[in-house]
Amino acid sequence: MNTTQRSLQDLRQGVSLSPGRQYSLIFRLAMPAILAQVAGTLMQLIDASMAGRLGSLAAASIGLVASSTWLFSGICRGVIFGFSVQTAQTIGAGEEELAARICRQGLAAILLFALTFAVTGLFAAPHLPVWLHGEPAIQSMASAYFGWWCLFLPFLMLNEWAVQMLQATGNTRLPGMLQILMCALDVVFNWFFIFQLNLGVAGAAIGTGAAAMCTSLYLAWFTLVRSPFLSGHHSFRFRKETIQRAVKIGLPVSVEQLVTGSGYVIFTRIVAGLGSISVAANSFSITAESLAYMPGFGIASAASAIIGQCVGAGRKTLTRSLAWRIELAGITVMSVMGIALWFLSPALMQLLSVDPAVQDLGTRVLRIEAFAEPMYGAAIVATGILRGKGDTLWPTIISLVSNWGLRIPFAAAMTGYGLPGVWFAMAFELNCRGLLFLFRLCRSFPKDRIASSDSTQTQNTGPAAA
Repeated sequence: MNTTQRSLQDLRQGVSLSPGRQYSLIFRLAMPAILAQVAGTLMQLIDASMAGRLGSLAAASIGLVASSTWLFSGICRGVIFGFSVQTAQTIGAGEEELAARICRQGLAAILLFALTFAVTGLFAAPHLPVWLHGEPAIQSMASAYFGWWCLFLPFLMLNEWAVQMLQATGNTRLPGMLQILMCALDVVFNWFFIFQLNLGVAGAAIGTGAAAMCTSLYLAWFTLVRSPFLSGHHSFRFRKETIQRAVKIGLPVSVEQLVTGSGYVIFTRIVAGLGSISVAANSFSITAESLAYMPGFGIASAASAIIGQCVGAGRKTLTRSLAWRIELAGITVMSVMGIALWFLSPALMQLLSVDPAVQDLGTRVLRIEAFAEPMYGAAIVATGILRGKGDTLWPTIISLVSNWGLRIPFAAAMTGYGLPGVWFAMAFELNCRGLLFLFRLCRSFPKDRIASSDSTQTQNTGPAAA
């Protein structure tokens, strides 16, 4: 048993964890999750960079539908969260057989949703670029990219399901390694489909899908057959109590992703009116910026697993202690990433585009966004903490208010200042969002009640304690 698994076992059994062991557990779980998130972002960078070599129009076509791919995948991730949070909590409560059944019900649910969205996307693909006000020169390429991406959506979500389920058990190392492998496969497949078969932008989507298919099938096999917590012969049949709790947890997450994703779609529509150079610069900048905030999402993934198991084990005081230590770690890491983004933005834009106009504009907006990274990190990590606790409603409410009450109206009002004005609106909104999440975290985990451990409280209250 390695150090991470030993700490998680002590957590479930009511053993006291010193502050040093708490930080060690946080970072041991977070580092592989961060690598997994960074690898996923690198796949977007690879797609954008390799397709960008075909010209700014090819890059703009991917950028035009990128927000729609986030919308589809985000809603599906909400479905997965409805089951992965339950899985973490039941493992924390020592109910491993129940966790395995919940895991399988989650697999059946996400495949059903992914197939539905894939079919919907295939029918919508020819019309989506027109609705998004894309220039006629990029509409056919954008349709092809989105259509092929939708075709591979079930494999992309199978990969996400396996990653989240394994992370819920405390295994972040294998998912991290496989996401890095998927990134390497993406380079190979993209090179083959884009340049050798001359499929252009469509080849980028096919390459990404093929890479996801390879890794997702292995991860799914490992989850169902080899995982110490989730393997065995268990039913895939839906159970009323599991579905009810999945809806309670996952529906707000899906709504939150719908709110955020639709906001990105409208944001893209606003940017589309600024011309193809702004569309390309916006797309590349979002992809480059995601390298900065992926560590935050990695820490958030670890937070959901740790807090979920704490809640399942009934470790209330330890839950509060870990929640604030995870939040502090997230803000610190994201502050460092914001500084790095400021200095590295010119190099990132040169990597992604050969167009000097796109490079210059992208560098300007990335340096605006650098000032939002600490508070964006606060929001991302707080979301992971609250999800592990089972609180998914308030993140949805905050996202709704922040996106539609601040970002969209402010961005629309700032279009007169071009893309920098629109990104200034986004940076302002992200800072406000971070403050709102910190306020919610204070209400959920009052600081004056933090302790390093809760050795006096060992009663296991189970998943219902969430």
